[in-house]
Amino acid sequence: MPRRLPHALLRLEGAALAAGALVLYVREDFGLLPLLVLALAPDISFLGYLAGARAGAAAYNALHTTVGPLALGVTGVLTGTALAVQLALVWLAHIGFDRLLGYGLKYPESFRETHLQRV
Repeated sequence: MPRRLPHALLRLEGAALAAGALVLYVREDFGLLPLLVLALAPDISFLGYLAGARAGAAAYNALHTTVGPLALGVTGVLTGTALAVQLALVWLAHIGFDRLLGYGLKYPESFRETHLQRV
């Protein structure tokens, strides 16, 4: 049981990230259609795998870490740019949902090797 705890905590963390981002998104009344249209946008990074596992992992990881959406969201808040905040919240919700499902950051050796599990 103790060896499973970090995995469970990382999934719980993903659920919290997705829920928090969605609550803020709804609170700001950004609308359902943009959320549905943009929800899978970060997965365009899968195209990087056309150039090989190393390029694919780099592309996937670039769009599946919280650094980008957090920077975008903070910039949006500081500049009063609602679109930046909206995009950041959708992006964070996507990342959180992926983590909840057990999809982690990719290792360059294989698409199936992630920091959370082998998928």
